[in-house]
Amino acid sequence: MKYFFAIYMTIFLFVGSAFSQEKIITHKIEKEETISQIAQKYKVTPFDIYQLNPDAQRGLKPNGTLLIPNKTSAKIPSTPLKISAKSQTHEVVAKETLYGIEKKYGVSDEDLKKANPSLEKDGLQIGQTLVIPSKNSSKITAVVPVKVVYHEVLAKETKYSIAKQYGISIEELEKRNPEIIPNLPIGYRLIIKGNAPKAVKAIEKVEAQKEALKPSPSKKLAATDYVMYEVKPKETLYSLSKMTELSQEELIVLNPELKNGVETGMTLMVPSKSLVSTDAKKEISSLSKKTTNGDRKRMVLLLPFNISKIEGDTVNSTVDRLKKDKFLNMTLDFYSGALMAVDSAKALGLPVDVEIYDSQETKNSSNVAAIVRNNKLESADAVVGPFYQSNAEATAQLLSANNVPVISPLSKDVGNPYANLFQTIPTVDVVRNTVFDYMRSKKGNVIAVVDKKKESVIKYIQQYQKDVRFVAFKENGSVSAESLKAMLVKDKINYVLMETANTGMVKTTMAAMVSALPMYQIQLVVLEPNETLDTDEINFLNLTKLRLMYPSVTRSNDSAEALIFKNKYRKLNNVSPSDFATRGFDVTFDTLLRLSQNKSFEETVNSTATLQVDNKFEYYKKEDAGYTNKGVFVLYYDSDLTIKEAK
Repeated sequence: MKYFFAIYMTIFLFVGSAFSQEKIITHKIEKEETISQIAQKYKVTPFDIYQLNPDAQRGLKPNGTLLIPNKTSAKIPSTPLKISAKSQTHEVVAKETLYGIEKKYGVSDEDLKKANPSLEKDGLQIGQTLVIPSKNSSKITAVVPVKVVYHEVLAKETKYSIAKQYGISIEELEKRNPEIIPNLPIGYRLIIKGNAPKAVKAIEKVEAQKEALKPSPSKKLAATDYVMYEVKPKETLYSLSKMTELSQEELIVLNPELKNGVETGMTLMVPSKSLVSTDAKKEISSLSKKTTNGDRKRMVLLLPFNISKIEGDTVNSTVDRLKKDKFLNMTLDFYSGALMAVDSAKALGLPVDVEIYDSQETKNSSNVAAIVRNNKLESADAVVGPFYQSNAEATAQLLSANNVPVISPLSKDVGNPYANLFQTIPTVDVVRNTVFDYMRSKKGNVIAVVDKKKESVIKYIQQYQKDVRFVAFKENGSVSAESLKAMLVKDKINYVLMETANTGMVKTTMAAMVSALPMYQIQLVVLEPNETLDTDEINFLNLTKLRLMYPSVTRSNDSAEALIFKNKYRKLNNVSPSDFATRGFDVTFDTLLRLSQNKSFEETVNSTATLQVDNKFEYYKKEDAGYTNKGVFVLYYDSDLTIKEAK
């Protein structure tokens, strides 16, 4: 309530001040009229209009009325800038770009935007008259100082929401307040307009940062904004600063105990969004060392052959059932790959004995309890399967007292947690996080074009990637190319995350990106498979120009080892291995290798990540219980028309 009251009073006082200092005129909004056109008509800036009409930022309604400051009657110009008499003008025609105009007149992007402030907000408009600053003279001259406008950052506010509130770009906001580039502290006093005295400005910023970062009873930090982080071995104040994107001074303000040095195991308060992972990244390594104590290990495969159903089917023959039953085909493919893994283990002399049982499972039932009881699986060293999540959980529960690892080969992690349950399929959030972690590691500028139908993606970004800016949409629902281009940043890689199945939206987004390539580093990113990109309407060469990047739980492996596996599989089965066959090999062989070490399966999981034919196994403990696999590949289209792994 206090928040809304403060905003209301700010607007009331601001408008009252404006009415008293300048004469106000009104303007009736015509159909398809833009803020930029209205601003040019009255020789004011869009910012001036938004100051008197805050609701206009949500869009203009035909036949509505705007309050316009009458600049001609003011004694002092409202803007601190004036254009040199030697400047010229240019009327924008169809298909012209900022780059082309700047090149034509030999002016910089910065000078052109200074001379035409509306470009920052509304972009380039057909029919717009631009002021071209002179190359040979001082283009822009300061006339009078502008009254400083401040804004104190409130909880849950973002750079985007603040910039939109005042009708400025995020780039302009960061330029006036460079300290907020890495993060936006709550309580920080931003400069929106004008320049504060240097001495006062410095003191205000330091004090505001200290107060914003200092955890105190009167200003509790939101749990979603900060998390507790346990210091890992060999971490230093410098490495923690780099990881969290906070200065060393800011870290000490948040955690005063750091004044005495960094110690392994100490718990620190850090921004949640700055953490790539609360686990130290595991290095990929090869597991080849065998056990030396002479003990043989026991591994069990629980696969859903459902033989009793096949034998009891009096309508369909086995051949007919194989033609119709996709689940059975998937099981047999996985089994064929697993058998090759067992043969490879024998060839290497790995001391592991393998048993295979029919789990006789459906989504809601299985024969697991009887198998565990009749075959004393509590003495097994690892169990691979069953396929369904509910059945994998039931197996883990039955074997939890003996802490027997249960490796779920195909199900997604959406059920109940058990300490001995290992999920091999990365979750949706893990896949998404991997892409964002990669983009942040490259210090990229991330912006998002997300269709309103993609609600899960929007919610994910708003909850876990709060600093990502969304590209605006036009009134007709199409993406605003001008908004996209205005968010691009020079001297940084710009990642444009595009989530939509709408062909028109895809085309508009890609066209805007391709046109900006001469001036910016840009890469197109998707979080999940997009069939629209595979249609004939989308130019494949543009996808390679934009180096389309996406996450995947598998890779396309053409290494010598992968070719040996594929050739051997073809020789044995007269067909190339399917994804399920390759996964059967990878999951089984990875488990066999881990069991053949001088340590337990869980110890190998905690210390080592592995890379098999097409799958990566990088397990981490979950907060509730059990393990999740974060083995995700970040792939991209290269200019030589091949798919490569991003490094």
